Amino acid sequence: MFYVIGLGLGDPDDITVKGLNIIKQCERVYLESYTSILCCGQEKLEEFYGRTLILADREMVEQRADEILEGADNHSVAFLVVGDPFGATTHTDLLLRAKEKGLQTSVVHNASIMNAVGCCGLQLYHFGETVSIPSWDENWKPDSFFGKIAANLKQGLHTLCLLDIKVKEPTLESLMKKKREYMPPRFMSVSEAATQLLEVVKQNPSTDKDDAPTLTEDSLVVGLARVGHATQKICACSLREMKDTDLGSPLHSLIIPSAVLHPLESEFLQQFAELDLQK
Repeated sequence: MFYVIGLGLGDPDDITVKGLNIIKQCERVYLESYTSILCCGQEKLEEFYGRTLILADREMVEQRADEILEGADNHSVAFLVVGDPFGATTHTDLLLRAKEKGLQTSVVHNASIMNAVGCCGLQLYHFGETVSIPSWDENWKPDSFFGKIAANLKQGLHTLCLLDIKVKEPTLESLMKKKREYMPPRFMSVSEAATQLLEVVKQNPSTDKDDAPTLTEDSLVVGLARVGHATQKICACSLREMKDTDLGSPLHSLIIPSAVLHPLESEFLQQFAELDLQK
């Protein structure tokens, strides 16, 4: 059997009992290490599971998937994913590859940021399409995600923004060499995301003739850090204020709420706010 097992969000013991029992009986156990991270690190996971974990970076998962699946027709192999297995399309592709090889597969679900964002009080069924905000550099500043945020606002829906994670990313220079060199790990903060959004807002002034809600520097946003962990932090403020907000170490997420909140959402969110949300 080839298992894909969700680890949850925070600590080693966030794994389900079912998932832990499977890990203990598998021949090999891989830990996916690039779509998200656990704050505790690999060593604490290995200590808790009583197993050595094989780190599976982007190159292994996307280019050497057969290596992960090898032998899963004769013994059990586990692939561990932070959050829930279906939080990233990469894991769907891996399961399809396993099916093509005629392997039996099984998925063990767990909590992910996609449902844990409810911790701030915004109701999950009021969320629209989730977007990813990539890190900019001097020559590359994509803003296609902004159209999805605008569409959600127009429909009265919240937007969860997943912020860029770069782990073991090859440098541009090394891509032209035989020997790979990697950039230091980098995790986008809510401050960086707000800075980029403010620049996009400035370049895309509202021209909507039907007065549909749009994102401005005064719009309410919600920053979340280390959701599910003991050091979790939540902050609700304007987009302009979020630019100067420090929520500490990764991982961070940002929410663009609907312009109109349900009274229960406003009441719950108020405990994290620097402004009066009841107005």
